[in-house]
This record gives sequence, structure tokens and C-alpha cells, in this order.
Amino acid sequence: MSNKTVGIVGGGQLGRMLAMAAARLGFHTIILEPQDKCPASQVAGSQITAAYDDSDALQTLAVLSDVITYEFENVPVAAARKLAEKTPVFPPPEALEISQDRLSEKTFLRECGIGTADFFAVDSQLEVDEALAKLGGSGVLKTRRLGYDGKGQRVFKDPGAGTARAYDDLGGVPLIMESLVPFVAEISVIAARSPAGDIVSYDPARNVHSDGILRRSNVPAGLNGDTLDAARSSAATLLERLDYVGVVGVEFFVLDDGAVLANEFAPRVHNSGHWTEAACAVSQFEQHVRAICGLPLAACDRHSDCEMENLIGDDINRLDAFLEQPDTVVHVYGKAETRPGRKMGHVTRLIRP
Repeated sequence: MSNKTVGIVGGGQLGRMLAMAAARLGFHTIILEPQDKCPASQVAGSQITAAYDDSDALQTLAVLSDVITYEFENVPVAAARKLAEKTPVFPPPEALEISQDRLSEKTFLRECGIGTADFFAVDSQLEVDEALAKLGGSGVLKTRRLGYDGKGQRVFKDPGAGTARAYDDLGGVPLIMESLVPFVAEISVIAARSPAGDIVSYDPARNVHSDGILRRSNVPAGLNGDTLDAARSSAATLLERLDYVGVVGVEFFVLDDGAVLANEFAPRVHNSGHWTEAACAVSQFEQHVRAICGLPLAACDRHSDCEMENLIGDDINRLDAFLEQPDTVVHVYGKAETRPGRKMGHVTRLIRP
């Protein structure tokens, strides 16, 4: 294992935590990231500083790596496919491609028998109005690509509200209109699948968002066992249909009758799984490295209940206070600049019986 190298496309905080987990297992890591001195470079073995679609950089990464993964879902699919011609890439580029387009993603989930909100493709202002009318005047309009943390969205709640310029205001790009889901809770499942097809999943977390950004994740979720089992079963179905290898994060809406609807999936380690770093023997990051490197998957049992809180923007200025709190695990991402809405770190508070 000490002679093996894991290539990671992307040098943000998720790449950083993957590199740390890989090192604990004896693997070398190499990062492909255009930003010099990125968070992952502080802990990885080396960095290729180049664009994600740079042909020479991709060739170098493929030659130097035994297996390649990625830390975010907006990696160019063509780049992932080019890498896969020479070196195994996990999760598979097919999962990356589906997740990058909300219409393809929702369609695929439905094909897997997994429930979602109602949705319509929207490619003009006329289609905005038509889709909204079909949904009774309320819905959420989203860009199909490149949206994250609530960006690239517009919500319509009042059937009488106008939609003028909604299409142009979101860039005049392909959009999707989704029905507003009357959810009572949001949860996520972090699950992993091995090359042999073994699947494990962590306890679903209950998530709270603010301005489209995850603020807190609590485990246990405090919901009916049948609801949690349904979410885990849906995540397992998704992994099997994609012939997936690695960790996935699947977000769900919980309805008042306990049913779940999938919102989206991320083909990577996930923010709502950061709590596993503190409350489980094996974190989602180590689990991902185990999966992509063909090592045995670990049990996902937790030893403590917990609450994970993201440190967003100026929250990082409260670091001293967090460090003084008992049973609290602090992780700072090493980003040089604090900006509003930027994830600077997270803390996980362990809740002892």
C-alpha cells in the first residue's frame, strides 16, 4: 500500500480530508488543482497546478496515480473519461455525468424507482410560465448545471406573482422547474459501495440549511425507522444501478407521512457526512479511500450521537470558543481568505449518553 498513489481532482476541503484519510492508510496522494497553495496541497504529497481539463496535466496525473477520484461534481466529464482511459477512475464518470445535470439526475432517479419532486425541462420564458402553471403557480426554477449551495435558483410561492424575465435572470441557460415539496425534514444518507458490490451506509443525518447552505447535521435524525430505512434502501439502489465505487451523498425530503423523496445525489464525499470524522471509528473519507482502493469496507457504526456545524464566513472568528468546548472536534480547512458564504471549517459536538 505504501507504494500506491491516489490521484485527487480538486484541491478544496474535501480533497484535503481525502488526502488525510489516504495518508492514514499508507497511500501517497497527488492533487490536480489550478489554485496554488489550495487547502488539499497543505496535506497531500504533491500538487499538479493546472486546469482540470489541461491535457498534459491529465496525462501526468494518470501516469503517476494507481487510482483516481475527485472531490466535487463539476469536474469536466471529458477530463474524467480521458483519465479513465489510462487509470481507474472512481466513482465512475457516468455517475459524474448524470449528477451534473439536474434534469438527467431527476430522470435517472425516477428510472431507478426512487421518488422525486415533479419536474419539467425549461428552455424559454414561455416554458417557465407553462411549467409553473402545471404546478399550480408555485415551484422552484433552477439552472440544470453548476448550481450549488442555493445558487442558480428562484422560488415561486405565490400563484399570483409574476415571472417576468425569470429565464433571462438565470442566465438564459437550460433550466428545470421543480414542484415545491412540503417537507417536514431534510435528511441525507452517506453510503459506500466496493468494487465487489458490497454496500454500507451511515446513519442518516437530519440537516438544517440557511440561505441554501448546510448549517447543521444531527445524528440521530429523530425520525421513524421506516423512513430512515427507505432512504438507505434508495441510496443502495442508486449505487447498484450506477455500478458505483466509492462514497455517495444522497439528499432526501421527508414528507409528513414519513415517505421520502430524493432531492439530489453527489458522487463524492459529502458535507453532511463530516460528522463521521468524529463520531465513527472510520470516517466517510477513509471509507471512500477503502472503496476506491479495493480495501474492505468498514462498519459504519457510530460511538456517539453528535451535531456537526459548518463554520461559514466569519464563524471562523469564533474558533477559540469552539476550542474551549468539551467533546468538540474542530476541523479548520486552511483557506487563506474568509468570505461571506464560504465554508471555512466545521465542528462536531459529541453527545455522550
